Amino acid sequence: MPPSLSIVIPSHNRPDLLRACLRSVRRHSPANVETLVVDDASARLEASQVAAEFAGMRALRLSRRSGFCAAANHGIQAARGTVVELLNDDTEVTGGWAEPALKCFEDPGVAAVAPLVLRWPGEWADCQSATGGRTDRPSVLRKSGKALRIDSAGDRYYIGGVAAKRGHDRPLGETPLPPGPIFGASASSAFYRRQVLLQVGSFPESFGAYFEDVDLAFRIHRAGYRILFEPASRVLHHVSASYGLPERRLLEQQSRNEERVFWRNLPLGSLVAALPRHLAVLAAKGLRRWREGALIPFLCGRLRLLAEIPQLMDHRRRLQDFGPAPRLESWEVERRYWG
Repeated sequence: MPPSLSIVIPSHNRPDLLRACLRSVRRHSPANVETLVVDDASARLEASQVAAEFAGMRALRLSRRSGFCAAANHGIQAARGTVVELLNDDTEVTGGWAEPALKCFEDPGVAAVAPLVLRWPGEWADCQSATGGRTDRPSVLRKSGKALRIDSAGDRYYIGGVAAKRGHDRPLGETPLPPGPIFGASASSAFYRRQVLLQVGSFPESFGAYFEDVDLAFRIHRAGYRILFEPASRVLHHVSASYGLPERRLLEQQSRNEERVFWRNLPLGSLVAALPRHLAVLAAKGLRRWREGALIPFLCGRLRLLAEIPQLMDHRRRLQDFGPAPRLESWEVERRYWG
């Protein structure tokens, strides 16, 4: 019998984080789940070796490092489940996290579900120690003595060219975030209908990482599907583990990918209307990067897009295969970023 859920975890050289992630998956997974660790050419087979510590979990080894998008796509291709959840190796799932999200897929029009991702930089080990390793209820999650904060309640997109996490850094419980339609789901922990991923092309491997889930969300909506937020599904994210000191190459990649999303995906009519907002966004971001001493990589990332104009136009032509673009409002794309 094929699994109802396939969990795909791309990983590269972070064995301790991966081990904690797999422990939580083993502890809390419902029946009929497969777990695939995609070892993105870790130097000494660390990811594959950690996966081998857990019975029933498979490792898929890439011969050379290819980046998050390629590793995720490799796992999606190999998955056998109707639904695929992507998990970062620096996440940990909580008790009952999968069932509420899986129930959403009973609606055939739903292509993706975003769980409530809780930000826990540094305190998670203390919390596990204080609770005996149990992470099955929100009351237990708070026993570290420090308030949990939201990392993501799904993604939003401002048509001026800014992607943002819904509810980011808001204290858990301050303002309830209801379930319902949203623009996108963070690939750190999103559930996807596998058939739709294959239909719309999964993750753009040229992105490497960053904003790839935003790009995918545009294609999912363009194909006529919906993305939901389900707060009863909860995942913990070691946010501090994801980011070290910013490097020039990383900043350039982030800048380039964010600009790619804008030009690749906004329908033509919306693109024209959004240009003044986009110029304002670029000016504000450029000023901030200048103050941070990071203006050069910011500009280089944006300007590199000029060499990709043929690829951008080809992508836009391929989007037409999905049919006419729906009205912008139906995509849950926000016209006002802080609205």
